[in-house]
Amino acid sequence: MSNDTSTARRSVATPSRADAGQATSHPPDPKRWLALTVIAIAQLMVVLDATIVNIAMPSAQEALNISQADRQWIVTAYTLAFGGLLLLGGRIADFAGRKRMLLIGLAGFALASALGGVAQNAGMLFAARALQGVFGALLAPAALSLITVTFTEVKERAKAFGVFGAISGGGAAIGLILGGLLTQYLDWRWCLLVNIPVAAIAIFLAIPIVRESKAEGDTKYDIPGAVLSTAGLVTLVYGFTKAAEDGWTSGVTLSLFALSAVLLIAFVIVEVRSSHPLLPMRVVLQRNRGGSYLTSVTLGAGMMGMFLFMTYYFQGTLQYSPLKSGVAYLPFSAGIILTAGLGSAILPKVGPRVMMTVGALLATGGMLWLTQLKADSSYPKLILPALVIMAVGMACCFVPLGNTALSGVANHDAGVASAMINTSQQVGGSLGVAVLNTVFTTAVANYIVDNGGPTPQNQALGAIHGYNVAFTVSAILLAVSAVITFVMIRRDKTNSVAAGAAVHIG
Repeated sequence: MSNDTSTARRSVATPSRADAGQATSHPPDPKRWLALTVIAIAQLMVVLDATIVNIAMPSAQEALNISQADRQWIVTAYTLAFGGLLLLGGRIADFAGRKRMLLIGLAGFALASALGGVAQNAGMLFAARALQGVFGALLAPAALSLITVTFTEVKERAKAFGVFGAISGGGAAIGLILGGLLTQYLDWRWCLLVNIPVAAIAIFLAIPIVRESKAEGDTKYDIPGAVLSTAGLVTLVYGFTKAAEDGWTSGVTLSLFALSAVLLIAFVIVEVRSSHPLLPMRVVLQRNRGGSYLTSVTLGAGMMGMFLFMTYYFQGTLQYSPLKSGVAYLPFSAGIILTAGLGSAILPKVGPRVMMTVGALLATGGMLWLTQLKADSSYPKLILPALVIMAVGMACCFVPLGNTALSGVANHDAGVASAMINTSQQVGGSLGVAVLNTVFTTAVANYIVDNGGPTPQNQALGAIHGYNVAFTVSAILLAVSAVITFVMIRRDKTNSVAAGAAVHIG
């Protein structure tokens, strides 16, 4: 929910003051509010897709005979492609044309959704989800950039980003309910197929309404950097998958980890030497910004693990329907939205370090609360308080994150600095799901072996044991976030263009 909100700040922050002055000299687009409607529809599709699929995962896994070790690819195939290609996608949209990339992104997302909706096996579904991520990486930055260039007056632009933020926050909650409805009353496949009419409507409206715009100047792309970073992350996640299947010390697992290290080291070398790097190292090496991105990774890892296992706990252990599972998450969504509103008023008084550290500790406490899960745990007594505490903690981290990630950044780096928040959260979520699913699978297998074999009772109790072990690791990841923020984040009083232009919309 905060991913798109965080990235939204980049489009407000990216233009220089000179550019802003030039932009306001032109008459405003008379169709700008209609254009915002089109952009909002496109954004709603991307936001809905994430939460809809979460609710549909148990049904999709059963229908396509997806193994416990491989099920995480339903999530990570999308998040890795999206997060890994987001920075490149933003540059392509700027240079090739933002409206053009919006249309291509919408059409490609619909096509990928259709392939996923008719998937006949696990590989086809994973490939479709990865393809959704590729086109999402074109679609999301194009939509954000279009808001920036379409709304040239400061107050109107802030209002437009307010609408965008509301879609990003509220859309996630809508997705939970819609995913439950579609899965329960139609079929899990409709959680993907529903994107087709939404994309068609957005394309039909965008062609006559949205104006084309491009960035001028140098248009070179860092293709080697994009390939190396994405390949390195995919290899790393696949290594965790093989660890669940073959063991942590198997030759294949160790080889994949080694290859991933080589690819990611090569990515850093390429970025240092490139004249047009995808990720300039100066962006991540500053203390506050580096701390913000590390925090995004660990927070994303801990939170995505919670969503994965609670969905299976709700539907598999408590026998909730898909719709009831979606409703069970609503307090978490509401908690983030409400706390974010309050947190933006508190932030100037306490500073980002205090708010983020306390928030990460609260999230850790909520996750530790979930380690008490049993086969018959009460939702009101155990699960609900844990979700609310986690939501409050997460929001306290997310609210300052946009400003600290832009701390002291030069204007020409503001776009990549803010986009890195989204990228780091997506990558963190991908790695978290992979690691935690491997931890869960290993814990379940060990429990069954230690307790006399795969009887129905042992399998049920083994799953509960696996959830608790996974939640313990999630709590450790969130506690690491608290340490990172306490050690690295400092109040930055520099009034940079980027930081000063940032608008809180969450």
